[in-house]
Amino acid sequence: MTEHEGTPVVAGIVTAVVGSSSSFVVVLAGLTAVGASPAQAASGLLILLVTQALGMLWLAVRHRTPITLAWSTPGAALLVSTGAVTGGWHAAVGAFVVTGVLILMTGLVPALGDLIARIPTSLARAMLAGVLLPICFEPVTGLADSPAYVGPVVLAWVVMHRISRRWAVPVSLGVALLVVIVSAGSSVAPGDLVPSVTLTSPHWTLGAVVSIAIPLYIVTMASQNVPGVAVTSSFGYQVPWRETMTVTGIGTLLGAPFGGHAINLAAITAAMTAGPMAGPDRSRRWTAVVAASATYLVLALASGALTALVAAAPGDVMQAAAGLALLGTLAASLAGALADEDGREAAVVCFVIAASGVTILGVGAAFWALVAGLVLRPLLGSALSAARR
Repeated sequence: MTEHEGTPVVAGIVTAVVGSSSSFVVVLAGLTAVGASPAQAASGLLILLVTQALGMLWLAVRHRTPITLAWSTPGAALLVSTGAVTGGWHAAVGAFVVTGVLILMTGLVPALGDLIARIPTSLARAMLAGVLLPICFEPVTGLADSPAYVGPVVLAWVVMHRISRRWAVPVSLGVALLVVIVSAGSSVAPGDLVPSVTLTSPHWTLGAVVSIAIPLYIVTMASQNVPGVAVTSSFGYQVPWRETMTVTGIGTLLGAPFGGHAINLAAITAAMTAGPMAGPDRSRRWTAVVAASATYLVLALASGALTALVAAAPGDVMQAAAGLALLGTLAASLAGALADEDGREAAVVCFVIAASGVTILGVGAAFWALVAGLVLRPLLGSALSAARR
């Protein structure tokens, strides 16, 4: 085997390791925030790894195209900011089911995708930035409250940024897990390390659908699926949009009762399997996705151990690691939110409301932020245009 023949396999393995290690703690934090027990959160992490692995394997082999899937990291951050809803974990699972239906309908009904495309990108980015901001405070507050625990994590992130930005978040999360093992590893029971799935019957409430399902769907579409198509297309590959939405919608539907919140097209890691990192032969880069899929299935076996370690973490170490993992996404979201000068004021209002965490009529801040932005954008944009004249 030549060096070039081995490149797609290495690229696939790196894609899976970087993709999962960079944000698994955010997923666990999100599922826990909306009411999941440690066992239910571990089940959700496992099922997300499995469904995204099987979905991308199907798409890559069927189309001979490097189509990479991932869990919705912005969606998990949204869950952190939303917190518990009326009906608890069962209602959250019901909202995940609705999200899966909406994603599936996007593939089956083109008009729904067109409707989402009409939401200004600046507002979607502003809503996401507001959702991320409180989480990104965690490294700061954690460093002030628990410097012995959080300090090594932040230092690792800073040092690795100077060496390799791609590995900064995985290495800092590795340091965080090392801190947990050293300080609280003995408190983890061996039985907690075994991967398992937990079935939850979904319960549907209006509050959960409005607070979780709709914002989760919008964030996943705007921050993952649309950029995922753009990244893959930039390397000369065509994404089968309708089939991809159908596959990810079905995957989300099947995973929801086991705790999975959403799977979607990968955005950042898509470049690893579709770009030169996966080898010079463009016709063979899809094999990197096969390698990534196999790696995700192997990593699923560690879901129980990762959840147990996160649950045993002292101080604010894992919250700080999650905040560091999302700083890049926050920066990109803020840049996108403020890029459109005419809609800047409405985007700022959307951002502030989302960041406030306010709950009105049982509905979370993300929904109200988007509503306010949509209402104010034409009004403030018209006023700004008139003032310029």
